[in-house]
Amino acid sequence: MKFSSIRRDWSANPMREMLAGAVATFALIPEVIAFSFVAGVDPQVGLFASFVIGIVIAFTGGRTAMISAAAGSVALVAAPLVHAHGLAYLFAAGLLAGAFQIAFGLLRLGVLMRFVSNSVRTGFVNALAILIFAAQLPHIIGGDWLSYSMLAAGLAVIYLVPRITTAIPSPLICILVLTAASITLQLPVMTIADLGKLPDSLPIFGWPSVPMTVETLTIIAGPALAIAMVGLLESMMTASVVDDLTGTPSSKNRECTGLGIANTAASLFGGIAGCGMIGQTVSNVKYGGRGRLSTLFAGAFMLILIVLLKPWVSQVPVAALVAIMVMVSIDTFDWSSLKMVIVHPKMSSAVMLVTVFVTVLSSNLALGVTVGVLLSGVFFTFKVARLLAVRTETSDDGGKVTYLVSGQIFFASAEVFIEAFDIEEANGKTVIIDVSQAHFWDITAVAALERVVARFKAHKIATSVLGLNDASATLIGSLDSPAKLKAV
Repeated sequence: MKFSSIRRDWSANPMREMLAGAVATFALIPEVIAFSFVAGVDPQVGLFASFVIGIVIAFTGGRTAMISAAAGSVALVAAPLVHAHGLAYLFAAGLLAGAFQIAFGLLRLGVLMRFVSNSVRTGFVNALAILIFAAQLPHIIGGDWLSYSMLAAGLAVIYLVPRITTAIPSPLICILVLTAASITLQLPVMTIADLGKLPDSLPIFGWPSVPMTVETLTIIAGPALAIAMVGLLESMMTASVVDDLTGTPSSKNRECTGLGIANTAASLFGGIAGCGMIGQTVSNVKYGGRGRLSTLFAGAFMLILIVLLKPWVSQVPVAALVAIMVMVSIDTFDWSSLKMVIVHPKMSSAVMLVTVFVTVLSSNLALGVTVGVLLSGVFFTFKVARLLAVRTETSDDGGKVTYLVSGQIFFASAEVFIEAFDIEEANGKTVIIDVSQAHFWDITAVAALERVVARFKAHKIATSVLGLNDASATLIGSLDSPAKLKAV
């Protein structure tokens, strides 16, 4: 790695990096505690994981300025395992999930992100913004006038302070102001202490206390694979969002491996596996985080807050954190996409909307993205299949008919290709099938060409195929096509 790259990642504007990381940390705490309850584990399991993952991935990750921690999607996958077999098996599954992720990165499978269209990315971002906002509703709905006043005051500080100064991120000022007001005026508001018990000590290294047997492997293999894939998908999507926000590239393969190492470390220190957190990452980038220092400080500051500063952190009003997360959800949502729904092609807009709908309905980011990618593939297949065209030209003497084929022939367009040839039109004539402007992609395409030739020959119609390109001829030759087709 070049010295200039190291300096850029670690030394550029350190104060701004640390302040941005601090904002991300405060935004993490309520979510991590909530996700811990979803997974059925003590809050310290999620908090320790976030500390360890943040520290490790700052060095091993492939996307600078990205915040990774214990995440809700992973918690949803992990919950059944914890309920059925206990915490130790969760740690063992986290170790195995980390191994899967490391292997994924080493095999350079991060390239699969190329199959995620921009419509799916936009849907992912919008759905996550909605889910972040929805997660704040239990703290908003049913509140008293004091809770609403605190929330309004927090939002006012967050959005008005930047007009005066940007030296300190406004969310940090929001936390300080609302906490000071709550303590000074002794306001009866919900605080972080009411969300769950914070840790009393540092995380301790330890191997999961599970028997090293095939039965254990059978129990954890499925959940571990699910944790690995969900974590990878969310992290890759988050990395892509940061790429777009900062206009800089990232190493997806390194991010996969780095996440695996971080999850392995988290599991060995009594934490749940995690992945990229897009809301906190957007917040980090918004307030100046660009390098690895912001990621490192977010993890380190987490430990400082929950252990060394616990008496003060415990008194931070939940309304301050809710205000930060409302701001994050507003900033995360791609508002321009609402207008683009009308402007963009209908299929692209449909993919985006379906991704949002499935993700929000299921609260499962991985499922939403998977459905979006599959739908993109289906729409693309139909679009390419429609580009196939077969034109007919008859010689002046009427003794020869030439079929001029252009486009892509594969499983989705094979039937259209077959139906384009008219036996009655060619009866008594010599048939030339010119495929110089076409390409045969798979065995279904080859079989379609064989059927057409066989059908003509069955009616005693002399048939020849012209213009097979090298790739198509190689495919046909490798399949030992019975039609004996050759490029002419």
